[in-house]
Amino acid sequence: MTLQDIPKIKHTDNNNFFLLCGPCAIEGEDMAYRIAEKVVSITDKLNIPYVFKGSFKKANRSRIDSFTGIGDENALEILAKVSEKFDVPTITDIHEVSDAAKAAQYVDVLQIPAFLVRQTDLVVAAAKTGKVVNLKKGQFMSPEAMKHAVQKVKDAGSDKAWITDRGTMFGYQDMIVDFRGIPTMKHYAPVVLDVTHSLQQPNQSAGVTGGRPDMIETIARAGVVNNVDGLFIETHFDPANAKSDGANMLHLDNLEGLLTNLVAIRKLVQSF
Repeated sequence: MTLQDIPKIKHTDNNNFFLLCGPCAIEGEDMAYRIAEKVVSITDKLNIPYVFKGSFKKANRSRIDSFTGIGDENALEILAKVSEKFDVPTITDIHEVSDAAKAAQYVDVLQIPAFLVRQTDLVVAAAKTGKVVNLKKGQFMSPEAMKHAVQKVKDAGSDKAWITDRGTMFGYQDMIVDFRGIPTMKHYAPVVLDVTHSLQQPNQSAGVTGGRPDMIETIARAGVVNNVDGLFIETHFDPANAKSDGANMLHLDNLEGLLTNLVAIRKLVQSF
């Protein structure tokens, strides 16, 4: 597949990495607009192909009292409004087979969560919508194993798949990124590096995931140096009070400086 398969995507002729970026979860219309407006401005300035990211619901929480969403239809409608207002494509994750057709009415890319990437019915349902499918590599899976997930998309009649590496479990409460997996998985599909989820510290005793946002630029730089096709970064204007995954998110104020540095690194790497 190519980026041109995605409606509304821009700056595809600049040989830049593409960016999946936005809040972890849709908390409301105003917050989604505020984040989208800022990221669109930055990516237009830097000529970065951009897809707005936001989960319409969070089904994989440790605690039953964790925030899961503002209602499926409400959140999906906000994603559609973001796309229309800012003229950008959108991506959201799905958790059940029935989510695929429902979410496909509102967004341009369907994301399969890492915990669910081996769920054949879910992957096939996403592929059959005709949308691009973003397959997140399971924290428990080898890079080589992801060729089978990509093949499921192909066997369902689609060649529109990405692979996103979001780190591998290291012990019980930490994640690492094995950068050897990037060239391996690029044999199967375009590869995205999920910078912020790779810095999660899951399974905390409090039931709320921790993180290392201070390492975001370190991981992102390494991904660009190793020729990832895209970057995935969750951001918020108030991470400390975000309703989901605030502990590993990038503050929105820091996004432009980070992306400016990464674009410069990309140009340098490609000059070799």
